[in-house]
Amino acid sequence: MSEGGACVRMEGLCKSYGDLRVLRHVSVRLEEGGIYCLMGPSGAGKTTLLRVLVGLESPDEGDVVGLGAGEASVMFQEDRLCEALTPVDNVALVMPPRASRRSIRELLEEILPADCMGRPALQLSGGMRRRVSLARAVAYHSRLIVLDEPFTGLDEATKGVVVRFLLRHRRGRTLLVSTHGEDDVGLLGARKLMLSDISATPAPVLQPGSHGRDGNDGRA
Repeated sequence: MSEGGACVRMEGLCKSYGDLRVLRHVSVRLEEGGIYCLMGPSGAGKTTLLRVLVGLESPDEGDVVGLGAGEASVMFQEDRLCEALTPVDNVALVMPPRASRRSIRELLEEILPADCMGRPALQLSGGMRRRVSLARAVAYHSRLIVLDEPFTGLDEATKGVVVRFLLRHRRGRTLLVSTHGEDDVGLLGARKLMLSDISATPAPVLQPGSHGRDGNDGRA
């Protein structure tokens, strides 16, 4: 279980692959209920940091404090859908047994055309698959939602629909979004986190819901 449920802290996280140093003493504190955009150039370490945060990679040094097993829901750049299953069935995989298929379908219909619901994921376009993955991350009962480049491949109109969906169903949970889009900070009402600003420095305390400041990043 998490410690106190007040925040999640990354403390002095380091990660290397061979001679390549990816994360350099990354320290940051995510306040409960805050919205954060993690930013920086491609290859700087953003995806690696998210993987370490949710326990899919072990840091060489440092620790993640305040996040227990199963308390984060994740959407990575790879869809990771079950290809033979429909959108409803893919989302149902992370839902409790008592969840009705009707409620899952209604959730998905907020961001997907109704005629997609009976098609296997294999037959969906890239943008549709992204939206199913996002809905699955939102539907899971977590404390922290972690999204890696969730708006990639979406046109502006669809992106607006997806952003509103995400904010509507966040339900006060902490949200961490890796993105290259400067406008995403404003759309989400997020705090901007540049990876270079949280590397090799004491952990800043970031207040939830405030708009971002400029800075710089690490590896995506």
